[in-house]
Amino acid sequence: MTNATMILLSLVVGLILGLGVAFVLRLIQGKADIDAVIDNVLKLAKDKLESERQINVHELDAKKGLIDQQLQSMTGELEKVSKLMRDLERDRVEKFGQLANQLQATNAQTAALMQTTSTLREALASTKARGQWGERMAEDVLRLAGFIENVNYLKQKVIEGAGSRPDYTFPLPKGLKLHMDVKFPLDNYMRFLEAVSDAERAKHKNDFLRDVRARIKEVTSREYIDPDQHTVDYVLLFIPNEQIYAFIHEQDSSILDEGIRNKVVFCSPITLFAVLAVVRQAIDNFSLQQASNEILSLLGAFKKQWDEFVKKLDVLGKRISDAMDEYDSLKTTRRRQLEKPLNKIEDIRKQRGLPVAPVEDKSMSTLGEDEV
Repeated sequence: MTNATMILLSLVVGLILGLGVAFVLRLIQGKADIDAVIDNVLKLAKDKLESERQINVHELDAKKGLIDQQLQSMTGELEKVSKLMRDLERDRVEKFGQLANQLQATNAQTAALMQTTSTLREALASTKARGQWGERMAEDVLRLAGFIENVNYLKQKVIEGAGSRPDYTFPLPKGLKLHMDVKFPLDNYMRFLEAVSDAERAKHKNDFLRDVRARIKEVTSREYIDPDQHTVDYVLLFIPNEQIYAFIHEQDSSILDEGIRNKVVFCSPITLFAVLAVVRQAIDNFSLQQASNEILSLLGAFKKQWDEFVKKLDVLGKRISDAMDEYDSLKTTRRRQLEKPLNKIEDIRKQRGLPVAPVEDKSMSTLGEDEV
């Protein structure tokens, strides 16, 4: 029940009780008194009812204001949620569009990569093609390292007196040479990549590692390391792919150690670049040392010539000093000795009153004739 219903019931019950009391009083005091009591009771009931009504009106107004405030707050929150949902929907559509474009680009790149891989696999099907590919990769590294053919390296140069022909030969200081071979066995590695079962992959992996060991023996059997031919004690074996180099290191790193024991250094494109940087630095240091020696030799020759120059300069200085002494003697002593008889002759002329004979200036007369 609501408060109003409870109040009405209370009033009704009070009214009934009041009427009962009034009836009793009427029996006791009379009709006039009963009417007065009834009027008072009705007035009190009316006042009470009005008071309760005013209270209920105030309560309803307060609740209405609170409800309106809550509705306004809920409306604002709903608008925020609606805006957020619209933003999320717009962002979702945009993100899905970007994702679709990225997936499309990725699919295109994957297809191009598959096509390139297929083309590369077909191109490497023959031993000759693999050799050319290895040479191309090696030349890219050489070019990146700043090496120039016939200046910093020689290609396919036959070793004198041996008949072997390394793929690349690097001239080193003091007449030494470093050879590099780029032919590498890849048949079983390609079969390993194409295998569909674990047994096939294991077989082709073992065959590939066996081919690598055989390649080490083949390289060491040639004249790539020969002190009589002024070679260094090592030969470079180029692996044209970082993945293959990592595969060998991961599956059987002892192969790399075996190569070092046999003076064969495996080089991937990255490690070859590092080796070439060391070779280039050694050549530059040797050239600098050679230039320094030439400069020192020239300085020695300059010192010799300088000593001769100083010696001659001292002789010339002594001669100039002697000439100055002679000049000073002529200027002082000899001059005074010559001036004494001249002064006496001048005194005799003056004593005798002889005039000074005119002297014709031939240079002036000649100059005058030339001007005329």
